[in-house]
Amino acid sequence: MNMPNERLKWLMLFAAVALIACGSQTLAANPPDADQKGPVFLKEPTNRIDFSNSTGAEIECKASGNPMPEIIWIRSDGTAVGDVPGLRQISSDGKLVFPPFRAEDYRQEVHAQVYACLARNQFGSIISRDVHVRAVVSQHYEEDIHKAFVIRGNSAILKCDIPSFVADFVNVISWHSDEKENFYPGTEYDGKYLVLPSGELHIREVGPEDGYKSYQCRTKHRLTGETRLSATKGRLVITGHCCLSDYSIRFIGMWFLSQLRPMIVLKCPSQTYPLPACRWYKFIEGTTRKQAVVLNDRVKQVSGTLIIKDAVVEDSGKYLCVVNNSVGGESVETVLTVTAPLSAKIDPPTQTVDFGRPAVFTCQYTGNPIKTVSWMKDGKAIGHSEPVLRIESVKKEDKGMYQCFVRNDQESAEASAELKLGGRFDPPVIRQAFQEETMEPGPSVFLKCVAGGNPTPEISWELDGKKIANNDRYQVGQYVTVNGDVVSYLNITSVHANDGGLYKCIAKSKVGVAEHSAKLNVYGLPYIRQMEKKAIVAGETLIVTCPVAGYPIDSIVWERDNRALPINRKQKVFPNGTLIIENVERNSDQATYTCVAKNQEGYSARGSLEVQVMVPPQVMPFVFGEEPSNYGDSTAVQCMVFKGDTPLQLHWTLNGQPITNEHVGIRIIKMSPKLSSLSIDAINGQHRGLFKCIATNAAGTSEQSAELMVNVPPRWILEPTDKAFAQGSDAKVECKADGFPKPQVTWKKAVGDTPGEYKDLKKSDNIRVEEGTLHVDNIQKTNEGYYLCEAINGIGSGLSAVIMISVQAPPEFTEKLRNQTARRGEPAVLQCEAKGEKPIGILWNMNNMRLDPKNDNRYTIREEILSTGVMSSLSIKRTERSDSALFTCVATNAFGSDDASINMIVQEVPEMPYALKVLDKSGRSVQLSWAQPYDGNSPLDRYIIEFKRSRASWSEIDRVIVPGHTTEAQVQKLSPATTYNIRIVAENAIGTSQSSEAVTIITAEEAPSGKPQNIKVEPVNQTTMRVTWKPPPRTEWNGEILGYYVGYKLSNTNSSYVFETINFITEEGKEHNLELQNLRVYTQYSVVIQAFNKIGAGPLSEEEKQFTAEGTPSQPPSDTACTTLTSQTIRVGWVSPPLESANGVIKTYKVVYAPSDEWYDETKRHYKKTASSDTVLHGLKKYTNYTMQVLATTAGGDGVRSVPIHCQTEPDVPEAPTDVKALVMGNAAILVSWRPPAQPNGIITQYTVYSKAEGAETETKTQKVPHYQMSFEATELEKNKPYEFWVTASTTIGEGQQSKSIVAMPSDQVPAKIASFDDTFTATFKEDAKMPCLAVGAPQPEITWKIKGVEFSANDRMRVLPDGSLLIKSVNRQDAGDYSCHAENSIAKDSITHKLIVLAPPQSPHVTLSATTTDALTVKLKPHEGDTAPLHGYTLHYKPEFGEWETSEVSVDSQKHNIEGLLCGSRYQVYATGFNNIGAGEASDILNTRTKGQKPKLPEKPRFIEVSSNSVSLHFKAWKDGGCPMSHFVVESKKRDQIEWNQISNNVKPDNNYVVLDLEPATWYNLRITAHNSAGFTVAEYDFATLTVTGGTIAPLDDGSGHGNVHTRIRLPAWMPEWLDLNFMVPLIATVVVVAVGICVVCVALSRRRADDMRGGQKDVYYDVVYNQTMGPGATLDKRRPDLRDELGYIAPPNRKLPPVPGSNYNTCDRIKRGRGGLRSNHSTWDPRRNPNLYEELKAPPVPMHGNHYGHAHGNAECHYRHPGMEDEICPYATFHLLGFREEMDPTKAMNFQTFPHQNGHAGPVPGHAGTMLPPGHPGHVHSRSGSQSMPRANRYQRKNSQGGQSSIYTPAPEYDDPANCAEEDQYRRYTRVNSQGGSLYSGPGPEYDDPANCAPEEDQYGSQYGGPYGQPYDHYGSRGSMGRRSIGSARNPGNGSPEPPPPPPRNHDMSNSSFNDSKESNEISEAECDRDHGPRGNYGAVKRSPQPKDQRTTEEMRKLIERNETGPKQLQLQQANGAGFTAYDTMAV
Repeated sequence: MNMPNERLKWLMLFAAVALIACGSQTLAANPPDADQKGPVFLKEPTNRIDFSNSTGAEIECKASGNPMPEIIWIRSDGTAVGDVPGLRQISSDGKLVFPPFRAEDYRQEVHAQVYACLARNQFGSIISRDVHVRAVVSQHYEEDIHKAFVIRGNSAILKCDIPSFVADFVNVISWHSDEKENFYPGTEYDGKYLVLPSGELHIREVGPEDGYKSYQCRTKHRLTGETRLSATKGRLVITGHCCLSDYSIRFIGMWFLSQLRPMIVLKCPSQTYPLPACRWYKFIEGTTRKQAVVLNDRVKQVSGTLIIKDAVVEDSGKYLCVVNNSVGGESVETVLTVTAPLSAKIDPPTQTVDFGRPAVFTCQYTGNPIKTVSWMKDGKAIGHSEPVLRIESVKKEDKGMYQCFVRNDQESAEASAELKLGGRFDPPVIRQAFQEETMEPGPSVFLKCVAGGNPTPEISWELDGKKIANNDRYQVGQYVTVNGDVVSYLNITSVHANDGGLYKCIAKSKVGVAEHSAKLNVYGLPYIRQMEKKAIVAGETLIVTCPVAGYPIDSIVWERDNRALPINRKQKVFPNGTLIIENVERNSDQATYTCVAKNQEGYSARGSLEVQVMVPPQVMPFVFGEEPSNYGDSTAVQCMVFKGDTPLQLHWTLNGQPITNEHVGIRIIKMSPKLSSLSIDAINGQHRGLFKCIATNAAGTSEQSAELMVNVPPRWILEPTDKAFAQGSDAKVECKADGFPKPQVTWKKAVGDTPGEYKDLKKSDNIRVEEGTLHVDNIQKTNEGYYLCEAINGIGSGLSAVIMISVQAPPEFTEKLRNQTARRGEPAVLQCEAKGEKPIGILWNMNNMRLDPKNDNRYTIREEILSTGVMSSLSIKRTERSDSALFTCVATNAFGSDDASINMIVQEVPEMPYALKVLDKSGRSVQLSWAQPYDGNSPLDRYIIEFKRSRASWSEIDRVIVPGHTTEAQVQKLSPATTYNIRIVAENAIGTSQSSEAVTIITAEEAPSGKPQNIKVEPVNQTTMRVTWKPPPRTEWNGEILGYYVGYKLSNTNSSYVFETINFITEEGKEHNLELQNLRVYTQYSVVIQAFNKIGAGPLSEEEKQFTAEGTPSQPPSDTACTTLTSQTIRVGWVSPPLESANGVIKTYKVVYAPSDEWYDETKRHYKKTASSDTVLHGLKKYTNYTMQVLATTAGGDGVRSVPIHCQTEPDVPEAPTDVKALVMGNAAILVSWRPPAQPNGIITQYTVYSKAEGAETETKTQKVPHYQMSFEATELEKNKPYEFWVTASTTIGEGQQSKSIVAMPSDQVPAKIASFDDTFTATFKEDAKMPCLAVGAPQPEITWKIKGVEFSANDRMRVLPDGSLLIKSVNRQDAGDYSCHAENSIAKDSITHKLIVLAPPQSPHVTLSATTTDALTVKLKPHEGDTAPLHGYTLHYKPEFGEWETSEVSVDSQKHNIEGLLCGSRYQVYATGFNNIGAGEASDILNTRTKGQKPKLPEKPRFIEVSSNSVSLHFKAWKDGGCPMSHFVVESKKRDQIEWNQISNNVKPDNNYVVLDLEPATWYNLRITAHNSAGFTVAEYDFATLTVTGGTIAPLDDGSGHGNVHTRIRLPAWMPEWLDLNFMVPLIATVVVVAVGICVVCVALSRRRADDMRGGQKDVYYDVVYNQTMGPGATLDKRRPDLRDELGYIAPPNRKLPPVPGSNYNTCDRIKRGRGGLRSNHSTWDPRRNPNLYEELKAPPVPMHGNHYGHAHGNAECHYRHPGMEDEICPYATFHLLGFREEMDPTKAMNFQTFPHQNGHAGPVPGHAGTMLPPGHPGHVHSRSGSQSMPRANRYQRKNSQGGQSSIYTPAPEYDDPANCAEEDQYRRYTRVNSQGGSLYSGPGPEYDDPANCAPEEDQYGSQYGGPYGQPYDHYGSRGSMGRRSIGSARNPGNGSPEPPPPPPRNHDMSNSSFNDSKESNEISEAECDRDHGPRGNYGAVKRSPQPKDQRTTEEMRKLIERNETGPKQLQLQQANGAGFTAYDTMAV
């Protein structure tokens, strides 16, 4: 029992899963989004895709849907298509791609396959039409033309045979004969030759001459486009006369698309004699009757060939060709099927159907032929082939996509539709159910099932397959819960053992069924419930389960006839009691079966089942016969059931309807229970249809059918009758007939006006026949006549009816509107002809008013009756202008009316044009306009514009013809600047008008039309050409020539010309000239010139080409090489330099050569010229290393030398030793010594000493001596016998010449002699030197040395060696000189002298300045006199004041050297070093100089400023650039009574005028201009008043003292005394306070003196501040102006220094004593608004008490001075760390904050101090200052540096201590701008110049530039972060006053009024005036020119550097705390 339970569980689980799946599908099918839909094709692939393997193909398939469908390509069998590498790919966008492939890669399964595109989403799938893909591999093919045999007079057809493998792709496009005749497919059928659409050449009426021609066909491959001419030529073979030949007619099938307008050819080829007559017939469809083919414009017959143009489907059918001649006749049939493209459509495309409702899809298709119709659902066939698909009851599984496919042999088409389910479809689901249960008998049982679904299901219960009904023990109940679930329960009262079994609850609704089953086991004996009789149809499978109760059951078996089953293969018995019998048969399986159930105790129960097998009926087929029956025939069939159980029911249907008594003539006789007969005595049309016999019994139903075909002759359903139609209406005449086959209804029209002969209706736009009904749209009189309607189906003679169609026409005018013209004053006749049914009445209207001739005798009306209507004439005797009107004639008859209009136009000559005016004019044309006059009712043909020169008469005129439709014209071909008179005349067909009034015009100037003449281009030098020319002819100037544009460019290039402008020379006949400079060397340039006047430029002259002068080659010869030939010759070879670098024609080459050790000396170099590319150098030194260079020479000079190469000459035998000594060493020995050869010519290998006794014929002795030994002791000699000695040297080549002979004689006495020779020794600096002194003598001589004549005494560096040599260690320059060695004994003494040369690096050369320009310096170089070693050259070092050092190499022979490319007006440092082969020498003194050029110079105010009422124009050309080009201007303005300046522009370009707008009239303004150039900037301030609105001026302001606007006084109330004037009191009080505080501070300072800094000199050292543009608003504020905390400063524009900041609170290191004296400057921009009383008195400079004190140790300095009247002056100390300043100083010192006091001056010049010492009595004006600075104002002037940087950093500049170059500045230094690509760096204090000789007094330039104390107007500069500045004077005159120190003026300020401009240095004052370098000379504070932004420090880095040392802030606090009541102003702003 366990196995069945397990199986049951699995079945239940499967059912649950299936239900869940169905439920999910149902939910998915009903999404909440109504926009969701199944797929629909947007772009469906075509049926056939042919492509070449060389091109490949892409097949696109697109579909829409929601969600977007997935595109899958499949094969015809439905399998998916994948990628085949290189052959087939599926792209991401769904395309099927066939790439080009090689022929050998062709694969049939890929390239010859039927594909389809499948689109699917969750709502269904659709498949495209079949796509036949065929790839064609390119193959060679040839066309052949065979001979055609033809009988003379017949027609011949030549065929172009194309190989079958390409026949589908190759078409014949033309035929060609050997007589150059060309034949193309066309529509001409009357000629002898016709190219048929199938490609054959049809030749009519062949004659003997046609046999001599040959023909070729030309074909085209439609895939590759390749055209070919046939390989063979075809000919006609003309035979004699013969009988009718055997032939066949065949249709050449072609596949036509409807849009190609197909043409079909039916050929009937025959060869006969006599010539035949050919006639074509067409069979009526479904009959054997035929009709002659009617020939017309669409159907043509050419000989025997029938050609049908524009074929339609109706042309399909069977055709018969009949050929007859006098001998006999033949005929042949052919079937024509005209194909039409298939298309399909399903109606409706989308439908939503509720469950159980029917759904109908109709497939509407067109095309021909249609072979099959099939349906698919979601891409799978459903086996339906009818056009209509009907679903009787829609179920859930029916939803999806349906497709209808129509196909024929050629193509297919499809259409899709979607079926959606309406409402909700929730099939039943068992939500809760009972479980299997085992129990004892007795208690009640409660079984429960809960099911859900929509609609609500019903639940029923079964026990072992039998439905349970309510009884006394079984109760079934159910109810519906609130959530829609159904709860059903089964109650069993007091359960028995017999109640056990399989219980099942079934939930069922119209949308589905769900069920659940489980066993109820009740303990008890086995029990089998009664089983009802089971009836089953034969052939089916019997499945029955034994209904067993009781528990437990041990076994269940089935028996038959007491035999346990199974007893055969068909029977299967399962342990759970199930019996299965397959393919049930009555004979073997109908019986009683017994089920036996047993338990383990042996109790059993039995139950019987009777199985009855039923046989369904089967009907034998029957037919009515193969041929259709005719009307009135008889027929009969029998329906016989040959198998099946009785009782049987037999009945008949006709066309689906039961046959009853209503079917007349049909008799049905039941001949037996299984046989029925149907007979018809007289067949008629009602009997046609499908007869069915249906047999039914209990087992089933069977049927057979047969169709009765009845031939019925046509009969009228609706016979046509005569019709009358109103003209213009749409006529319709119905003609309908019935019959079988269906009659073909045709209409024909009678020829002529009477019936008789009829012709087919021409198919036209308004006549058509649809289903027998004749439609004539917009019927006209021409359609009137007799018409024939004929209905024929081949049965009988057919029907025909003749009717008359008449058209009832109202009156009609053939011409509705026409124009009629007449000349004024002449007669005219107007005629109207009306056609229509008479009588017709005609009336005339004139301008819609009735015209009555009685009212005007000029009009007469006549009428004439015509056959077609009436003619009415209106005559006018004399036409007038008023007769120009619209005349209308109205015709009326019984059927309607019509009207026609005649536009009467009375014509006359036009009136004259008027309003002639000039619209535009130029030099050669004038644009005119005029008003069109009255044209006289005749269109104006033209206007004639007449014009003449003003001095000519109207008889001398020119004319311009203008079309009459325009009122504007241009008169051309005028002369510029000429006066013309112009008038205009109008002309029409009638005549010419009068002339208009003349207008006078003067033509404008025009650009010159002539070209400059006599152009000459001559080279001046290598980079310059001079161009000369003369003006164009005077007549071609077209105005006054202003100048010329001279353009030049490189010849033979496409580049544009570069033009320069030359002003016109007014002198008559004088040549113009221009020098073109900076050209390329020896380059051809093209020069053109054009003249210009104020209108423009004239034409370009012809190109003049010229070369610049030859230059020197810019590249050396390449591949230089040398080869040693002999000991004195070397071959040198090279390759010419590249042609583009020759810069001329290379004439010769120079070889520069010299021994390598003399190469540095230009004077010792040798030169050899040659024209070839190699040469041999002769006469060289032997065994010497030579250095060589090669250069090319042109007419321009010598080119660049090649890289030196080196070769060594071959060795040779050496020369003789230079000198020989023979010294007696004793009575038998002589010492021979010698010096090496001067020219060893190689490496000395040995010396040979020869000796020979003198005077005897003795043998010469030789002795070999090593090469390093320079002496030889000859021994064993005879005493007192002279000997002769000589020496030779040997190399590897051989022995050289012998030295001179020397004779010596041995002796007992040996005098002191020195064997060494006088010699010159060269020692290298710092190396050891040894000088020999080898001496002989007996007694041993004493050796002493003298150095430069002084006795030598040994020391650490020099000592005498034991062999007498002198050794010098570490030679220096001082060791050079003469060294003498003395040897002495008692006999004699001897001495030698050596000369020691020390080779050392050069000493410092002399550098002097020779000349300066704005961008170059010329220096002279001279070597040091003490240099011993030859000098090889110089290295020149130079740098700008705040830039990097740069170097330049200078040759030793250069007397002068130019340093070019320098900054204009800038300071430079220059020094030089020499170098030789030892190395680089010492540096020269630094030369401090500057290039020429100054800051911009101020213009005169009237020339610069031009004032109007609301603007001021600034003429910047009035400024002078000071020698350095101007870069830009900064313009600022403000109202006079305002404090803050408004920046107008910070980048005004020079040479432009600038207008300051939006000013108020009659208002005083201040204008501040800052002019910039590379030398600095100049600031000028102007006062001006705008004019009044009327242009007047306002009165000048008065300061109360009669000075006009020179100064502005502070006005006082009338009650205040004059002496309380604030201009007087403020300076006075301030002076008293300052003096008092200064005394206190000095006292404190004296008590805290520190020791002097011994390291420094008498110099002032200041530290200034670091500015940063990106500073925040809270960094440093002026404590005295807290109200300005919101305000930031001013950012300088690009390339300019920050403008001055007058009036700000300077944190200066020194305060200038204020005095009473006034100080003014006569400069034009001096500020007139300040009272001179504000200036304070300048007192004498202080004297330092103990020199200069520097408080380095604690960072706190005190400044004490002793000078009359200035003891109280103090120094507010400034403590800073300047970034990037002391980069070369000791790092430990550079990082400490230091404080230095200010040394204000000295009583006299102090060495090393560059004070501004003023002579007594000279006005001590304050110094001019440039580049004042304030912090940025972020909220108003936030601007970035033009170079891209974010910060401007001021750092101190280096010092310059050269006394020879003292600047005009004392302690002041200036700032210069050092720009890098990454930012803007302002480097700090400039150099000091300490030469007192060049220090002169300096005039006050601040008075000149800014004019006064600068109080409030500049507060916005100093309101935040204003840095401290000092203005320092020396030896000031007590009688002169000094203002509050203004900021420095621009660089190179105008010094025209200054007495302190003696040097070339800038008068500019630094912004870092509180710093001075006390380091050693040469310790420069370099400001690096950073090429990269990373080299600059950011704001954060600077902040960290400053904060790294804590001493600074503490010192600042200490200073502020001990300031003796003074405020230590902010001195740091980062």
